[in-house]
Amino acid sequence: MNEDDDLGALCAGAGRNLAEAERPILDAHGLSMWQYVVLSALATGAASSQLVLAQQIHYDKTRLITLLDGLDAAGLVSREPDPADRRARIVRLTLEGIRRHAVIRAEIRVLEERKLAGLSAEEQRVLRSALAHLANSD
Repeated sequence: MNEDDDLGALCAGAGRNLAEAERPILDAHGLSMWQYVVLSALATGAASSQLVLAQQIHYDKTRLITLLDGLDAAGLVSREPDPADRRARIVRLTLEGIRRHAVIRAEIRVLEERKLAGLSAEEQRVLRSALAHLANSD
């Protein structure tokens, strides 16, 4: 790949490369990539429902239950009935979930620093800003 390739191809290649590099870190902590995505989403605050969480991470709501079951069994998330709607479940990180997410995030940041070592601090900032823009644009 080179910088003249389509953005989609560049992002897909970079995403695959990073996901493969992160896999040993996640494996060491007993998590899948999607479970880490759930922890990362919840690290910013509780989800008001499992449906809202599925929408936030762009994941099939029917498959999310299995992910949450595993995270709940590992003591990383809790699901509590919403007092305003007993059918809905508020999903949040437990203290162990907060701790485990922080440890994994720190290890991934070290990996990212190695991957980005050839870029200046300003280039890294611009790259992160551009990727965030692409990820959040319509």
